[in-house]
Amino acid sequence: MPGLVVAVDRGRMTVRIQGPDGAPLDVTTMRARELGRHGVVVGDRVRLVGDTSGRPDSLARIVSIEERTTSLRRTADDTDPTERVVVANADLLVVVTAVTDPEPALGFLDRCLVAAYAGGLEPLLCLTKTDLGSPRPLLERYAGLGLDAVAISRELPLDPLLDRLFDRMSVFVGQSGVGKSTLVNRLVPDASRATGDVSKIGKGRHTSSSAVLFDLPGGGTVIDTPGIRSFGLAHVTADDVLSAFDEFAEAAVDCPPGCGHTAADPECALDGWAAAGPPVRRQQLDALRVLLGAVGQVGPGY
Repeated sequence: MPGLVVAVDRGRMTVRIQGPDGAPLDVTTMRARELGRHGVVVGDRVRLVGDTSGRPDSLARIVSIEERTTSLRRTADDTDPTERVVVANADLLVVVTAVTDPEPALGFLDRCLVAAYAGGLEPLLCLTKTDLGSPRPLLERYAGLGLDAVAISRELPLDPLLDRLFDRMSVFVGQSGVGKSTLVNRLVPDASRATGDVSKIGKGRHTSSSAVLFDLPGGGTVIDTPGIRSFGLAHVTADDVLSAFDEFAEAAVDCPPGCGHTAADPECALDGWAAAGPPVRRQQLDALRVLLGAVGQVGPGY
């Protein structure tokens, strides 16, 4: 039976299937031994066997995982070669940041965007607390990338954000204090109750690193990721980022092998590409190199 993983907690997965009456039904599952060490994450589309009744104390088995269309990945830090998939098959990565109080963590934002582009997700910059400060500096930082952004505050309705989330699977990331949890609760009024229900798997509570999927009342789903506080990029190369931009990828064909596509690479073909075109190309390249700078850093992933 096909299903969608909506929560993972210490070896137990909650998988949503279609019940006998056609309504969604959440069942508790475990990973079949034949899957080996292949991890299961929220957003995975899987196949189940066993008891799919959803009754208390019932347990089904995940016997296969469908190929992932996208994957949000990270490493513990930039020197850790072990890649961890956080969420699978999401369409949109919503990077939530306050414009002030606290001040934007620029390195973290850069890394989130890199992870989105490298994993095949469309990024959306969600700027909170715009009643306390201007979003202009952040918008200017990434101008030229064609990055979509939405500015919100407590006083403004969430319609512009909901329009972008409609009928899509979106994953939310953001550091402490930026208003991400408040935003999720506004989008999904019963999110707190749903979290309590889902956490009945395992020992009855979620760890702080658990991702949880919620249904939007108007259509679509959001995945809250309270445990993502950093992105190590040991698994990402500069070319992974370039592949998300057709123009950059085409121009970079003429770069020498191993080119990092930064200003420190004197033979980078992107400089010639920018010089040969309209001024907007230089703006685009400068914004791209902000992200590529995050790829080359070595640190804890912040």
